[in-house]
Amino acid sequence: MHKGLLGRKLGMSSFFSPDGEQVPVTVLEVGPCVVTQIKTRETDGYDALQVGFLEKNLTRVNKPLQGHFKKNNGNAYTFVREIVVDDPSEYTLGQTLTVEMFHAGELVEVSGISKGRGFAGVIKRWGFHGGGKTHGSMFHRAPGSIGASATPAKVTKGRKMPGHYGNQRTTVRNLQVVDIRPEQNIMIVKGAVPGSKTGLIEVRKPKFERKTK
Repeated sequence: MHKGLLGRKLGMSSFFSPDGEQVPVTVLEVGPCVVTQIKTRETDGYDALQVGFLEKNLTRVNKPLQGHFKKNNGNAYTFVREIVVDDPSEYTLGQTLTVEMFHAGELVEVSGISKGRGFAGVIKRWGFHGGGKTHGSMFHRAPGSIGASATPAKVTKGRKMPGHYGNQRTTVRNLQVVDIRPEQNIMIVKGAVPGSKTGLIEVRKPKFERKTK
């Protein structure tokens, strides 16, 4: 069994549950994905499938990729990624994987590239409280002390500092699948997922089960 599929974010919406509660949802286009390469533990050291998403003209890719794509059905794809599988021998080159592997009510995890916010200070980027706002305060939105003067006399690695905010791979776990529409390759999940509209996302079976009390 394969663990996930590629897709893209179409946007957010909401609906009302039977008890009248407004539920925010995200609409995703998941698949179809085509198997472009099969990797096994004997030949590559691990088991995985390379899949392509969003078909494109074969002439729009370079020569090495053209030769690679011609090994399956001869079509090129905008996005190519690897997904984990239990047994690669169950799949064939050119096989199509669809959103039907998921079902309504289950939990999934979604990964994507978060929206880039540009350069940001520590208050916006990390949620620092900042200094006093009163008259006479000389400290408002600065990070404060970032290291010691004598020992170790350097800024430790990993210190939260101003810098590029967003535009990095982000994963949201335990999103509930509200509805599956296989004829439209549509999945509707409760809550928000990373990225902007039409951004590439990866939907996977949960790696860790949510603990319940």
